[in-house]
Amino acid sequence: MSTRLQLAERHGALRARIAEQRRTLAVHAAPLEHAFGNVDKARAGVDWLKAHPAAVAALAAVMVVINPKRAFRWGQRGFLVWRGWQALRNSLVGTR
Repeated sequence: MSTRLQLAERHGALRARIAEQRRTLAVHAAPLEHAFGNVDKARAGVDWLKAHPAAVAALAAVMVVINPKRAFRWGQRGFLVWRGWQALRNSLVGTR
C-alpha cells in the first residue's frame, strides 16, 4: 500500500471516530440545554434591570409605599444575595 492510501484510510477512520464522539457528546449534553436556557433567561432579566434603573427605583418606591416592612425585608434579602454573589465571584476570580 502506498503511503497516500494509508493516510487516506487513517483520515477516514479519524473522521468517523470524530463523528461518533460528536453524536455521543450531543446525547450527553442534551439535559444541560434546559439548564443553560434558564441561565440565559436569568441573564437577560438582569441585563434588562441594568438597562432600566428608573423602573427598578419606581418599583422599590411603590413597594415602600404599599408595605414598608415587606420592602425592608426584600431589601435585606437582595443586599445579602448581592454581597454573597460578590464574595463568590471574588473567591473564584481572586482578590480585587
